[in-house]
Amino acid sequence: MNESRRRLPLLGGDGHSGGSRSSMTCLYRCANACDHPAPNTSANEYFGDQVEAEVTRRGVLKAGSAGAIALGFAGATAGVAAGAAAGAAPAFAGPAESAAAEGFSAASLHASGGPAALTFAPIPPNTLDNLVVPNGYDHNVIIRWGDEVVPGAPDFDPAAQTGASQSKQFGYNNDFVAVLPLGRGHDRALLVCNHEYTNENLMFPGFTTLDALSDEQVRAAIAAHGLSVVELERVGHTGQWQVVTRGRRPYNRRITALETVFAVTGPAAGSALLKTAADPTGKRVVGTLNNCAGGVTPWGTILSGEENWNQYFVGGDGVPEEAKPALNRYGVSTTARYPADSRRWDRVDARFDLTANPTEVNRFGWIVEIDPFDPGSTPRKHTAMGRFKHEGANVIVADSGHVVAYMGDDERFDYMYKFVSTRKIAHGDSYWARKQNLTLLESGDLYVAKLDFTSAAEIDGTGKLPTDGAFNGTGTWLPLVKDGRSMVTGWTVEQVLVFTRQAADAVGATKMDRPEDVEPNPVNRKIYAALTNNTARGTTTGRGALADEANPRNANKHGHILELTEDGGDHTGTTFSWAIPIVCGDPADPSTYFMGYDKTKVSPISCPDNVAFDSKGNLWISTDGNGLLSNDGLFATALSGPEAGHLKQFLTVPRGAETCGPFIATDNKTVFAAVQHPGELTGASFDKPASTWPDGDYSKPGIVGVWRLDGKPVGS
Repeated sequence: MNESRRRLPLLGGDGHSGGSRSSMTCLYRCANACDHPAPNTSANEYFGDQVEAEVTRRGVLKAGSAGAIALGFAGATAGVAAGAAAGAAPAFAGPAESAAAEGFSAASLHASGGPAALTFAPIPPNTLDNLVVPNGYDHNVIIRWGDEVVPGAPDFDPAAQTGASQSKQFGYNNDFVAVLPLGRGHDRALLVCNHEYTNENLMFPGFTTLDALSDEQVRAAIAAHGLSVVELERVGHTGQWQVVTRGRRPYNRRITALETVFAVTGPAAGSALLKTAADPTGKRVVGTLNNCAGGVTPWGTILSGEENWNQYFVGGDGVPEEAKPALNRYGVSTTARYPADSRRWDRVDARFDLTANPTEVNRFGWIVEIDPFDPGSTPRKHTAMGRFKHEGANVIVADSGHVVAYMGDDERFDYMYKFVSTRKIAHGDSYWARKQNLTLLESGDLYVAKLDFTSAAEIDGTGKLPTDGAFNGTGTWLPLVKDGRSMVTGWTVEQVLVFTRQAADAVGATKMDRPEDVEPNPVNRKIYAALTNNTARGTTTGRGALADEANPRNANKHGHILELTEDGGDHTGTTFSWAIPIVCGDPADPSTYFMGYDKTKVSPISCPDNVAFDSKGNLWISTDGNGLLSNDGLFATALSGPEAGHLKQFLTVPRGAETCGPFIATDNKTVFAAVQHPGELTGASFDKPASTWPDGDYSKPGIVGVWRLDGKPVGS
C-alpha cells in the first residue's frame, strides 16, 4: 500500500480518543470521558493482552443521485437485522398486516449459511465530503434531521426550533437502524432508529455557549434525543426506499427524552432506588437518553441501549455521601455542581438536578424495548438486563428455546454481559404467542464475562503473535443474578441490577477495552464484539493496566474484534472459548492481524464500533473515530474459507461523520446506513459548517439507502 493512501490530512482531531475524534465529538458524545480517569478502580485483572489523491488517481465518477461517488466496486451487503433466532421465524404480529415479510425475515439468515467470497473492489481511504458508494450503485437520503415524522409536524426551521416542533420531527444524530417489514409484500416497511445525542454547536444558528441557549432551545435539544418510527415505501421494483408522505401513517412516532413515558419492568421495578417525588411508584420514567446501538427481537420489537446518560445530570456534589461512590463508578461528577462538560438541562427540568432528585439518575442506563407495530404501546425499560452504559443488546434463541441477549458496556476497562430469559420463546405469530414473547426480557439470569489466557507470558504489548499463532483463550460467564437470587455476597437483586458495574467488580469480571456492539452471528452462531480502542492501556491513566493476550497492544489506538464460541453451542451455558480474528489498524503496521490473510490486500480499518452479518454470515464492521485520519466507513470480510480475513472497505461517510446502523434486508436489495454527526470537527458551527452534507447548506445527520442500479441484489 502506497504512502499517499496511508497518510491523509488531519480531519480535526486534536488528541482526544488517541487523536481520532474531534474535541467537539468528545464533548457532546460522552462528556469528554477519555479526559477523565477511567471509572473502574477495581483491582480485577485487566482484560486485554494485548486519501483524496488516491481517489482522484483511480477516477471519481458520479452515480445517479446527487453526491454519490462510485469507485470501482462489484457489490456487497452491509448489516442485517440483529438478533435473528435460529430456527424461529420472527412473529411480527400485532396488527395483522405487520407479520414478517419474505425477504426481510431475519431468521432466514440461518438457513442460507455458508461462506461466500466478497467480490467487490475495496474503496480507498479518503476525506471527501460525500457518501462514497460503488460503481453501479446509487444512494438516496431517506430522511434527515428535522424532516416530518408525525403527520402535521411544522416545517423545519433551525432558527425557531421548539421542544414541541422537534417532538414531531426526525431527531438528531441517528445511530442504530432497523427496517422491518410492514405487511406481507415487499414494498412497505417501518424504519426505526435511535437519536443518540445532540450537538448544539451544529444545531442552532448563532450558537455561542450552552449557557446562552434559550430555554426553548434546550427543550428542543432534549426532544431531539430518543427514537423515530417512520413508514417507508419501495420505489418501483428497485432497491430504493423513500418516506411515505401521504395518508394517515398511523405507525409514525417520535419517542423523546422530553415527554414519552416508559414503564419499568423486572425485579428492580418499584425499588426505593428508582422512586422519586414525581414517581413514588418507581415504575414510570419520562424519557430515554443517549440511545446508541440496539437490536431486533425475533418477535418484532426494537431493543435500544441507553449509553452516555451520565452527562445530562448535575448537582452530584450535593447528593448524600453514601450515594457518591455509585455516581463516580458511572462517570457522574460528585465534586462540582456544574461540571465543565454538563448540558445544564436542569434549568428547564429539575429532575436532572441530583441534589434535588438523587435517584433520578438510576432510572437511566437500561435496555429499552419499543414495539413499532403498536404505536399506542408504552415503551419499557428492562431492569433484569442490568444498568450500565449500554451500547445495545442483540438476541439469539438458544437451542433450549430461551432467549439470550449479549451486551457491551462502552467504557474503557469495563465489561461484557449476557442475559438468559427465564421463559422460553413461543413460536408462531398468534396474538398469544407474541404477548408471551413481549415478556421474555422481564425475568432471567444476568452474567458478566471473565476471560483466561493461553499465552500470557509471551505478550509484550506490541501486538506480536504468541508462538501458538493466535490470541485466544477460554472464559466463564460469572452469574450476577441467578434463578431470581443475587449471586453477589451482601447484595440484593435490586442493588445488583441498579449498580451492575459495581456488582461485576465484586465478582471479578475481566476489564475490557470499550466493548461496544456485541452480536451473535446467525449463521455460525458465534458471538462477535467490537472493542473500539483504549489508548489508556499500559499508561498511568490506565492505572497501570498492561497488555495481555486478549488485548495485545498497549496504547490501543485502533481497537480489535473479539470472537466468542459458547461451549457445546449452548448459549445458555457458562463457559466459552475466545479468539481475536482482527487486530485493527494500518495493515502495514506489524501489530495488526487479519486472520492470517495477506495484509498487502487488506483495507486499513480503525476503531470498530458496530458489527453485523449478511445472509452468508460474513462479518460487517462500521467504524467510529478513524485513528488513521481518513473518513469512517463500512467494511466486510468472510469469516471462513480461503477469503477469511480479506477485509475490504465498502463505503465511506462524509467528513467528520461516523458510520452507524448498517442494516440490510435479506432480499439483499438495499443497504441502509446512518450518517451520524457529519461535520463534527473542532471549530465548526452551524454558521461555519465543516460539512455541508447532505443538502449543500449545513450538516444534517440522516439515513441513507444504497442499491444496485441494475436491480440485482447487493453482494457477491
